[in-house]
Amino acid sequence: MHQVSLKEAETRLAELIEEAAGGEEVIIIRSDGTSFKIVPLSAVKATPKFGSAKGLVRISDDFDEPLEDFEEYAP
Repeated sequence: MHQVSLKEAETRLAELIEEAAGGEEVIIIRSDGTSFKIVPLSAVKATPKFGSAKGLVRISDDFDEPLEDFEEYAP
């Protein structure tokens, strides 16, 4: 556990954040004695929701028709 004053934390914030990201517990103590802990937040993974793209995708009526550019390759 690493404790620093608020004044010190203001000048070393980037370094303290790196320590917290590395698993070190960092406590910042204000002049009135109130303390705060810097903790890394885990990344929130977005999960797809079934049906969330409804109405966003449109397929034309002839999408499965043979393409003119490939007629010479067709049987």
